[in-house]
Amino acid sequence: MAEKVTLSVIKADVGSVAGHSCPHPSMIAKAKELLDGGVKSKIINDFQISRSGDDMEFIMTHNSGENAKEVHELAWNAFIAAADEAKRLKLYAAGQDLLTDAFSGNVRGQGPGAAEVEFEERKAESVVVFMADKCGPSAYSLPICRTFMDPFTTTGLVIDPRAHQGYDFEVVDVIDHKRVVMSAPAEMYDLLTLLGDTTRYAVKRVIHKELGIAAVISTEKLNITAGKYVGKDDPVMVVRCQSGFPALGEVLQPFAFPALVAGWMRGSHYGAWFPCASEESTPTFYDGPPRVVCIGFQVSNGKIQGIEPPNSAPGKHVPVDMFSGKEWDYVRNKAMEICLYIRGHGPFMPAIVSPDELEYTTRPSVLKKLEPRMEPL
Repeated sequence: MAEKVTLSVIKADVGSVAGHSCPHPSMIAKAKELLDGGVKSKIINDFQISRSGDDMEFIMTHNSGENAKEVHELAWNAFIAAADEAKRLKLYAAGQDLLTDAFSGNVRGQGPGAAEVEFEERKAESVVVFMADKCGPSAYSLPICRTFMDPFTTTGLVIDPRAHQGYDFEVVDVIDHKRVVMSAPAEMYDLLTLLGDTTRYAVKRVIHKELGIAAVISTEKLNITAGKYVGKDDPVMVVRCQSGFPALGEVLQPFAFPALVAGWMRGSHYGAWFPCASEESTPTFYDGPPRVVCIGFQVSNGKIQGIEPPNSAPGKHVPVDMFSGKEWDYVRNKAMEICLYIRGHGPFMPAIVSPDELEYTTRPSVLKKLEPRMEPL
């Protein structure tokens, strides 16, 4: 039996330039030093550092399984190094997502988000990683449902014998910390009843009945973990593609619809998801709009196999930036049109999230001040 490989994507916002925009290059360099050391000491096989807006993502391969202490500790220390550099440079929100002073076994519950999947490599192991900025943990629910439930998006659900079996969905209640596993298409309507409530329910994993995990999403909700608003959750998602799983195009197609996601501007507004390249993910319009980045690569013999970028040193390779193409300009323009429209509502719903979801609110103090003046009708 072939040795299993684990792909771990761990993300955090530990500081950025000029507000919530992007990490400083020296922060990334400090993190890279730590992860390079992790390769040399054989904690991890390979890694890439990417970013979406002000979030840094560590994409790592190793053979230690999910929640491996040494891998999570390596990522934690790399974020600490980047945060220390951010503090030295007096950057904004330095160390924001690091909620504890010391590492305690794995990063879950300590601030960073994590999406991990362990698998035996297929003959060709195609993977895409989605990275979001300015949105909450259920932002991927709609595109996940379209990819893994909708035959008008994923024709493979009809014509591919393996995909035709359907998928199991692990759904989490991010408020009460409960989970349930349900099957599609058998329980599709019941699934949508839960997932339509994006304030409470989110998909954690999608599982093929024979091939194993097809997708996994970070669902940590920071304001519940920290007990107060410290930043948006900005989830990451790993999806395995092709050969029994959805084709790459079937995974990307749902993002051609610029869905409204919560978490924009002060964590309290709705905005249309803006698919873009990692280099273009710096929020430049009203602290947004909410960004989604997608990079693709092969996992080959336990390492990340990408492409050689133009004018690069021989042997250097990077993942493919899936949303960098001009064909996505139409979607980006549509997203901006929607964002301008919804911003026109100002402090009125539906531009802002429901009162229970507001990350900042003066409502309690205003109601208390007005209480003596409130009269019965």
